[in-house]
Amino acid sequence: MPPSLEDILLTVWRQTMVEHATSVRINDNTYPVKTTKGRGLKQVDFDFGGRSLRGLEQNPATRSRWAAMARDGKNIMQFLENDAYIAVVVDGKLRTYNTRKHSDRGKS
Repeated sequence: MPPSLEDILLTVWRQTMVEHATSVRINDNTYPVKTTKGRGLKQVDFDFGGRSLRGLEQNPATRSRWAAMARDGKNIMQFLENDAYIAVVVDGKLRTYNTRKHSDRGKS
């Protein structure tokens, strides 16, 4: 049985945030872990099931509840598709977002 999107997101989080890998392996593909220019946050762009996704380490300097958890030492990675947040992994626990709500932002 092929891995689910949820399995892949957890795999990317684990390899990036726990194992501190310099690249993430998904099936037969390898994707480099980069760091953002401004804050030096870990970032990995990857493809899964025809979707282009991004895993981004939570910025602890923002005012969100996720940032507060990151400041408290939690390993947090947000996942985006087309610049919309689709999920977050906090210390190995996955939470998906209501993507319809997020995709409706900015539309009038």
